[in-house]
Amino acid sequence: MNRLYNYQSLVYKIILLCFCTALTVYVFPNNNRFKYDYNQGEPWDYETLYAPFSFPIEKGEQALLLEQQAVSAKTPRYFKVDNNIKDKVYNKWLSKYNPSTDSLNSDEYKLLLKDVKSILNRLYKVGYLEVPLDLDDNQPVVLTANNEVISSSYGNIYLPNELSGLISKNNVLPNNSNLNKTVLLSSLLSSIESNVVFDKELTDIAIKEELSKILTTRGLVSQGARIIAQGEIVEGQKLLILNTLNNTYKSQTWTDSQYNWKLTGYIILVGMAYAMLLLFLWRYRQDIFSNFRKLFFIFFNVGLIVVLTATVVNINVEYIYVVPVCILPLVLKAFFDARLGLFTHVVTIFILSFIVPNSDEYLFLQMMSGIVTILSGKEIYKRANLFLTVAQIIGVYFVSYFAFYAINQGGIVGWEWGRLGYFVLCGLAMLFVWPLIYIFEKIFGLVSDVSLLELSDTNSRLLKELSNKAPGTFHHSLNVANIAETIANEIGANAMLVRVGALYHDIGKMKNPTYFTENQGSGINPHNDLDPEDSARIIIDHTINGIEIARKYNLPDRIIDFIRTHHGDSLVYYFYSKAKEDNPDVDKDSFRYPGPRPFSQETAILMISDSVEAASKSLKNPTSIKIDNLVDKIIEGQVDSGQFLNANITFKQIELIKAVIKKKLASIYHVRIEYPE
Repeated sequence: MNRLYNYQSLVYKIILLCFCTALTVYVFPNNNRFKYDYNQGEPWDYETLYAPFSFPIEKGEQALLLEQQAVSAKTPRYFKVDNNIKDKVYNKWLSKYNPSTDSLNSDEYKLLLKDVKSILNRLYKVGYLEVPLDLDDNQPVVLTANNEVISSSYGNIYLPNELSGLISKNNVLPNNSNLNKTVLLSSLLSSIESNVVFDKELTDIAIKEELSKILTTRGLVSQGARIIAQGEIVEGQKLLILNTLNNTYKSQTWTDSQYNWKLTGYIILVGMAYAMLLLFLWRYRQDIFSNFRKLFFIFFNVGLIVVLTATVVNINVEYIYVVPVCILPLVLKAFFDARLGLFTHVVTIFILSFIVPNSDEYLFLQMMSGIVTILSGKEIYKRANLFLTVAQIIGVYFVSYFAFYAINQGGIVGWEWGRLGYFVLCGLAMLFVWPLIYIFEKIFGLVSDVSLLELSDTNSRLLKELSNKAPGTFHHSLNVANIAETIANEIGANAMLVRVGALYHDIGKMKNPTYFTENQGSGINPHNDLDPEDSARIIIDHTINGIEIARKYNLPDRIIDFIRTHHGDSLVYYFYSKAKEDNPDVDKDSFRYPGPRPFSQETAILMISDSVEAASKSLKNPTSIKIDNLVDKIIEGQVDSGQFLNANITFKQIELIKAVIKKKLASIYHVRIEYPE
């Protein structure tokens, strides 16, 4: 258990790595993608493609549809025939028409009956369909009556519009007959009934059976055969073969063994990507690597982008460019630094390349956009900078898409304007970075430049209280903030962070303001009535009191670090010297600040700026020489006492800091060049 406790930080990081890898692989779209992306009419940009296995060539949707329509048209339609209808109609007509009412002789009557029978025989020889169908006359039909099957064509079946002509054509009565032909026609028409009924169920079965005989493939591609060479146009037979191979990959059924190997490959690749990110933090960002909360925050953002992108791909892959992937480096740059933001963005894009189509185009567009995001203005808290960054990202999308389209199509005619709309939506979605940063600050307890801007407002409640209770300290803090900000800009540190830290570093003096020189406006020094030990304790306690006040006002830990470290573990030298005069054996540690020492460039800058600004107030008739000597003495004393051993600051930067402070103090005290008399 002790060994496990000693390595618990490493165990947590391994668990985080495994969890993110498993989550990423889990949300990957569940499909098998052809590793080549191509479009009809475009040249083949890849190496010469050979068939990885033998497969039949699909006919294509359009060709298959035309063949199905042709087969369906040639398939006979089935009809049911009732052979008893003819006698039924004849008897029905006899019952309706009474020859005795007409002056017909026996010969005419016989001719009439013969004529009617002839009409009915001809009408029902093939059949009469009362409800016509939308078929050609040449359409084959099959008539079924009991056990008899007759093949014919649709044009041989009589339809209602053909009855009048049939009756008139077969009327054999003499023209001088007393028979009213109109009566004959109407009586016969009213008696005729359909003996043919369309059998839809049997017809559908027949069509389905014929369609099932259609082959969906034509020809065979043998394993190792050349499919398409680099530079050839994707069209015709080559397009059919590529589509067939693509569909084969999509419809491929994996065995359990194959699926497990595929899953293992994804886990290895994704795990390697996350491991590279972890190694980068271990090698170059030890402070983040050792802080699990910050580490989890970075991996959380990467996982969020991956899950969001995978979800969009599953819904509709056309919306892939709406996902604001570049919001990731923007957020990480706001909380950490640009280098970390860019490296994390690159790792994320590599992971996303497994699941997006046209991965080469996607990689280039997102890489370029991420670089533009990193190179844009660092001060994201300024609205103009954010809008400018979004405009630049949209511009990179437009130009890159234009270039890819020109390369693939050999022109710009017919490009997808909707894709440009997706780019604009992506840029608008990136404006959500402000509320997102606020949410992350509250959830993960981090501090961004946006919050630092709010804290730098001198009209805030805490700074107002400082200016009322300790006006001298407030003025001192403003001077230190200006000096520290100038130094940070010169050496490339976080200027906004060090300025805010300088504004709040002495808030602990509000508890006993009159015990500090800058607040003794009346000229009365209460330390004159105290022992050196008590005075030192009051001076030292202002860091402890400042931490308590900061906690009360919910200041971020990054700001509290400035309060805690701005004196390091240095001595309160003035009161130590006084105590030593009375007692040479006085305990030196009783006059030492509790620390810790500065552990970053920003906290080191504040210590230097605070010490030099406070000491400069003791100069009488300040000159350039006096200021230079004072600055050199104070900073060299801090270096000799080891105050900057934990801060990542170099001797070169310290020399640059000296020059900046000397110039700044000379400007504050209006020191001019002394001309010889």
